[in-house]
Amino acid sequence: MNKVLYLFLSLIAFTSCVNSYNIQGTSNVSNLDGRKLYLKVLKNNEFKSLDSCDVVHGQFHFSGTYDSVRLANIFMDDESVMPIVIEGGDISVKLDDTQQTVSGTPLNDKLFKFVNKYNQLKNQEAELVHKHDQAIMNGSNMEIVNAHLRNEANRLTEQEDQLVTNFVCENFDNVLGPGVFFMVTIGYQYPELTPWIEDIMSKATDKFKNDPYVKDYYKKAQENEQIMNGLKEIPTNQPIGPAPQGEAPTPNQLALPTSPAAEHK
Repeated sequence: MNKVLYLFLSLIAFTSCVNSYNIQGTSNVSNLDGRKLYLKVLKNNEFKSLDSCDVVHGQFHFSGTYDSVRLANIFMDDESVMPIVIEGGDISVKLDDTQQTVSGTPLNDKLFKFVNKYNQLKNQEAELVHKHDQAIMNGSNMEIVNAHLRNEANRLTEQEDQLVTNFVCENFDNVLGPGVFFMVTIGYQYPELTPWIEDIMSKATDKFKNDPYVKDYYKKAQENEQIMNGLKEIPTNQPIGPAPQGEAPTPNQLALPTSPAAEHK
């Protein structure tokens, strides 16, 4: 009886730690047909492949098991196409010439609601360039036009900063907070303590601070700050430079209305 009970409890423990994910994708991008896609997660500052599949007649499919919710990326060859949260449930991915979306599960819905808002702000920024060019063609007073456009650009930048900051802070204790932090900082030339970083870290929970990427980035950023202020010498075996990073889209890249086959860095 005790052996049966032990076996039953062991089975429950095992199944509680291993969950299944199911990702169904569609695409109307013709040059994706016949290409291989990879599902990768960041591990030890390198992207490791979890699964792969071929795109056949605009359809592709990933499935497998996971022991914890993870933020992953869909890659085509060495190019990152889009982020995706690996979590339980039926996940739907859509790739077309102008938009890339993931839906069907709570964290993916939340992530792409944020991405859509960010896209809207980036589109408004792009419209400022159009307004500038149109004003030149119309013979407008460019001093007045440029002053107006600068004010609009500053307003949009503030909205973007607030959007990203609020999203990271609201998601300190799940994969989205560290994930968006990664997407922003991956574009930096080297780890640095920007006012945005300092603001985030002053509010951060212990779980966020102890995320492997966040912890490594912040440590290197602090060291670089000390070196630039003359408070620390450059270690002979660790010069100032980028934190170990993989290929992944930044929010700016997520906002670009390009084909999934376009290069993302």
